[in-house]
Amino acid sequence: MARRPLPRILSNGSAQIARSRELARTAADSATDVLHPLITVSRGLRLLASAGRRKWADTPKDKRGPLLFLVASLVLVVALVPYGPLLAVIALMAAAAWHGRDRTPAEPAGPDESQAQRLRSLYEALVPYFSTPEDPAPLYAHGGEWEKAFATHDFDDAGRVGHLVIRYPAYFPDGEAEARARIEHLLTAKSGRGREYHFAWNEEANHLTVTALAPLPTDIAAQRFVTAPGETVLGFTDPSEVQRTLPLGYGEEQRDAPPVVWRTGIRSTEPHLLVMGQPGSGTSTLLRSIALQALRYGDVLIVEGGGTGEYACLTGRDGVLAVECGLTGALASLEWAAHETERRLIAANRARQAGHPPPDDTRRPLWILLDRPSTFTHLAAADGRKDPQSLLQMPLRHGRAAGITVAVAEQFDCADALSDPVRQHTRARVVLGPATPEQLTATLGAPAHTTPLSEVPPGRGYARLGSGPVHRLQVPSTPDPYDDATSDADRQAVMALLPARTTHMNSVPPDAAPMDAEPADVEPVESDTKPLPTRAVVAEST
Repeated sequence: MARRPLPRILSNGSAQIARSRELARTAADSATDVLHPLITVSRGLRLLASAGRRKWADTPKDKRGPLLFLVASLVLVVALVPYGPLLAVIALMAAAAWHGRDRTPAEPAGPDESQAQRLRSLYEALVPYFSTPEDPAPLYAHGGEWEKAFATHDFDDAGRVGHLVIRYPAYFPDGEAEARARIEHLLTAKSGRGREYHFAWNEEANHLTVTALAPLPTDIAAQRFVTAPGETVLGFTDPSEVQRTLPLGYGEEQRDAPPVVWRTGIRSTEPHLLVMGQPGSGTSTLLRSIALQALRYGDVLIVEGGGTGEYACLTGRDGVLAVECGLTGALASLEWAAHETERRLIAANRARQAGHPPPDDTRRPLWILLDRPSTFTHLAAADGRKDPQSLLQMPLRHGRAAGITVAVAEQFDCADALSDPVRQHTRARVVLGPATPEQLTATLGAPAHTTPLSEVPPGRGYARLGSGPVHRLQVPSTPDPYDDATSDADRQAVMALLPARTTHMNSVPPDAAPMDAEPADVEPVESDTKPLPTRAVVAEST
């Protein structure tokens, strides 16, 4: 059966619509130019009428009569004078045109003296890097014209460079990371420290675009994000980096923010995550945020090596299999996770061979969160026991097929203690806190296109998912609700996301008082270090 051709309105309708919009825009601009005098006079008449009403309202009532008599006398004199009405109309139109003129101050044609001096000094600083003695017509030379080198420039309210497009000669080695790093470091120092700059190198056109980035918002609290199953919000980034926004609540207000979404599951290319940072940079905050989001659709197993009780609020909650803070419990939990991975793979394989769908207990996501596993590595080596990281090889290698996701958080000073499977299979990477360019490149696998700062708020860093671009990242505020330094608003936001407490464990730190109302006469569960059954809870035994 032959296909009927599309109607003409559908085949080339977009072109006709675009042409119509262009014609309408041109007609509107022409009409504005033609009617500009009439618009100016109308605006002036409106201003004069408003001034007359204000004058009449400000006049006392006992003086309004003489004022009316004076105005009437003037009108009578103008009416009796030859050509008086015509001259009065001309004077009124002239006054209206004067008062209705556009009083917007004209923008300066170029930079002022201070801005020109700043651009001149920046040009002189780039001369040693963008010039060679063999160049017959150098674009950069001492005492040269900076107007030819800087195609576009813009300044912020403080008088510092906000946007700059720099031309550079074609022989500059812009493909070398070292050469780029020298130029970026120089531009950061000369344009003003304390800000983040984005550098976009256009190697084809020999252009470098420098943009001063606005700070990322730090007031995003923990909340229930609008995501699909298998999507986890790591944080939020610049609007120009992603094509998606999420609605966020700020009390009664609501606004949209661009998120960095990490997708896990069977079809994920980055099923596991590695978070690196300095002490106090927010690595535990990110794991806590991931746990609260994972509990909506799956189970969570937490192994904390810091021993500070950062995850005590999750103990005994529905969906939390265990919160382990000691070596014995960590070994038992991770050994169970390895056996659970094998069990899920075998069950799913048998179901596929029989032509049945996978069992339900193999499709429920399982999250394994490890905070500072290097602590257990040192303890296991001192005690002559197995390293808990060696038990992660099975979940890391086959976790995607088994519906198991592993997220590891470690500090830079203990990065050497991470095992090879953790380094190889965690292709989603996050770096939080201050970090050197070398640390960023070594962790993320690619240099960041912005200049890292020496002082950043907690939860601020960079993220890279697999082989994708490097994004700036701000983790949503998810503090420990049992911490005394946590504000009431953040505490209530986290407590609202916690599942109901169904099991009470004796691994809760003695100084961690629950913030929500819980029964006080519940008997503790006895310790057990045997492998975990599905949806079970293990108490720590040390």
